[in-house]
Amino acid sequence: MKFALVLVCSTALHLCTLAQDNFPDGTPIPEWFRQNDRTDIKKLGQQYRITDYNVVKDSNVVQTEKMQAVINKAAEKGGVVVIPKGTFLSGSLFFKQGTHLYLEEGARLKGSDDISNFPIVPTRIEGQTVKYFAALVNADGVDGFSISGKGTIDGNGLRYWKAFWLRRQFNPNCTNMDEMRPRLLYISNSKNVQVSGLKLINSPFWTNHFYKCENVKLLDLYIYSPEKPVKAPSTDAVDIDVCKNFLIKNCYMSVNDDAVALKGGKGPLADKDENNGGNFNIVIEDCTYGFCHGALTLGSESIHNRNIVLRRIKINHAQRLLWLKMRTDTPQNYEYVRVEDIEGSDIGSFLYIRPWAQFFDLKGEKRLIKSSGSHITMRNIKVGCDAVFKVDKVAESETFEYRLSDFRFENLALQAKQEAKIDTSIVKDFKLTNVIVNGEKVQ
Repeated sequence: MKFALVLVCSTALHLCTLAQDNFPDGTPIPEWFRQNDRTDIKKLGQQYRITDYNVVKDSNVVQTEKMQAVINKAAEKGGVVVIPKGTFLSGSLFFKQGTHLYLEEGARLKGSDDISNFPIVPTRIEGQTVKYFAALVNADGVDGFSISGKGTIDGNGLRYWKAFWLRRQFNPNCTNMDEMRPRLLYISNSKNVQVSGLKLINSPFWTNHFYKCENVKLLDLYIYSPEKPVKAPSTDAVDIDVCKNFLIKNCYMSVNDDAVALKGGKGPLADKDENNGGNFNIVIEDCTYGFCHGALTLGSESIHNRNIVLRRIKINHAQRLLWLKMRTDTPQNYEYVRVEDIEGSDIGSFLYIRPWAQFFDLKGEKRLIKSSGSHITMRNIKVGCDAVFKVDKVAESETFEYRLSDFRFENLALQAKQEAKIDTSIVKDFKLTNVIVNGEKVQ
């Protein structure tokens, strides 16, 4: 009877959500989020088929210069760079205003496993603006850019993954950036971007990274990197870094790190740096998850996130459903987050909030780091997990504190293998409505 009540309430609230379709702070979700037609390359100008410009189908020959020449030619009048069926090996490619990328079914753009084919450029990585290796596919300062098709962008990451774990053996304290490896896709300072229909696999580092972008849609993507036999370290599916209006829809994500991670900056003065910023109006919906460390993770390099929605998700084998990384050397404000209409099993932690002290560095500052998480709602969820509530109460210290307030758990049907307790005393104004854990109602 209790389970039936959960389903009835879940359905009613779900219909209400669809009718209102608001962000967590109550503002309407714009119609833009519901206009999700795939890219039609017939409307994007002339098509530049790379094999018509001396690029050959050969998975053993790096052809970066020839492919970049096709991109440059397409940029002169605008148009679509088309990769036909076959495998084409390349280093960093840089797309320009007016160009687009299309991969036909059976096409594979494969990254070189020689890092010398990826130039060092000014870029953004791990909450810093630094010089680092360019990605396989890059675009900066573009408006209306698209990557689409039915083909595959393959990062060819195995050699990079093995090198990373070898370095960790003799230097356990090495950072992600200490091992030289490129990302798969990096788009910065851009707007009206769509990536659709493709397989994005085997990235050496982060798979998709967007920095200071607005109006971005990721549609119908298959994003994958392995957890075994060789773990693909730090291959986040999507890193959203100082972005506004961002939609991830109908995607499959299974990676050996966080699936969707919100970035924005790190350090005791991160909120004073013009290179940093918040993420606003982010919707992840109708997706399926395989293995990942966190289905939705705020942090670890993040300062402000507002109006974040994760909904209508099927998930299996994630270590955490919602993860707030409270970085102990960075001020953070995580607010108005809603996780709803979720089904799944084999999840580690339902909600995970703990201090994050990896590579802690106050950079000589004596400033008290104050952070907060507020207006967090998790509702209409039926999952199996190891632990329901992995949340630490942080005692005030000379350097770091965080406050949690205004949490809502509504219409939850949870099966917990190990830790079923929900400690509401940790959060100011924590309301539980129809929360069932292991068949028992939690008050």
